[in-house]
Amino acid sequence: MAQTDSTTSLREAREAAETRDQQRLMGFIDDQQALASALEQARAENEDAQQQYEALQTQQAEQAQQASELTERQSEQGEAMSGLLASLAQHSADVRNELGGDSLLAISEEALPPRLDNVEVLERHQLENVVDRLAALTASTGRAERLELAVADANGDIAPQTVVRLGDFAIFSESELLQRSEGDGGLAVLPRTPRQIGALLPAYFQDESRVFAVDPTQGSVLQALAQQPSLWERFQQGGYVGYVVVVLGIIGLVVGLGQYAYLVLVSIRVHRQRQSLSQLQTNNPLGRVLLRFEGMDKHQTSEALEARLDEAVLAELPKLERSQPMVKLLAAIAPLLGLLGTVTGMIVTFQAITVFGTGDPQLMAGGISQALVTTVLGLITAVPLLFVQTALAGRSRYLTHVIEGQASATLADHLETHAPAHTVT
Repeated sequence: MAQTDSTTSLREAREAAETRDQQRLMGFIDDQQALASALEQARAENEDAQQQYEALQTQQAEQAQQASELTERQSEQGEAMSGLLASLAQHSADVRNELGGDSLLAISEEALPPRLDNVEVLERHQLENVVDRLAALTASTGRAERLELAVADANGDIAPQTVVRLGDFAIFSESELLQRSEGDGGLAVLPRTPRQIGALLPAYFQDESRVFAVDPTQGSVLQALAQQPSLWERFQQGGYVGYVVVVLGIIGLVVGLGQYAYLVLVSIRVHRQRQSLSQLQTNNPLGRVLLRFEGMDKHQTSEALEARLDEAVLAELPKLERSQPMVKLLAAIAPLLGLLGTVTGMIVTFQAITVFGTGDPQLMAGGISQALVTTVLGLITAVPLLFVQTALAGRSRYLTHVIEGQASATLADHLETHAPAHTVT
């Protein structure tokens, strides 16, 4: 039954198509103008198809002739020329792969030898082109050139600049060293130009000097110098502990130097007072002690006078010895804070090792830097503070001895002068 229905459907479709064509034919017969137009269109399409066929036939004949000529020329060259072509293509590819990534000689694509991978028959101009490019690259290695190239600055903005290229060793602008960028192979400013080399760039760029530093490793030494932190960056590696150590050290130095300046001033005044004991002044501790001695009751016993005089001397010592305990305390605290920074830095290092392992040393560099820098800062802070504290102690001890000695001499002179009167009484 399904087969019968299918046959019936096909017959009906065929009859419908025949009916439609018959109606169309009858329409063309009735309309002679439409019939002529359809015939003309069919002839035009036939002519176009015939022209396309002839063009394809001609193209096929030309390609066949070219293939025959190439085959003939390849057979004429023989195995020697085929081997030369393969060797030349390999060397050209090796040069492009070696220089195309980071070499300063290959900034422009035209400087590299052409690729010969898809060349089937070696032409003379191809061989000359490869040789000329290689000779130009060789000559450029020993030449200093001034070029106009696009350079990307630290913000990523690209602008044309005048640069100087020294062979394959260095390329720089008037103030900064340049490098090949990893993305598109263009030029970019080096993240940090070493200070020693940066001082030579302007004079060399302006033809005022012929002295320049060249990295024979083609970037390794420059990269190491660029990664060397400055003094401020090294200080920042100490973290919060380093800041605390430095602040305490500055406070200790300011206090200690201020007190030392005060002691120097007191020493000058005491020296002047010793030269003029007849005119006692209150602007120095020696003058104040002697004035107080003059105001004492001289009819007391020698022991009482000596005790009163010692009391006057002791009253002047706090001013002379002030700030010494504070400076001494800060000198002792600074290394302890440095040790604290060392411990915290090692904790950070071990945490990085726990999380990331020991495969990448840069992940541990932060903790190690903090551990070492804080220790150095603690020692650097403690050493000057110890010198300041020693200078303060020595200066105050000297002034104390001078005051005590002069007071004892004054007391002895008084006792020697009034000793007979006391005996008679």
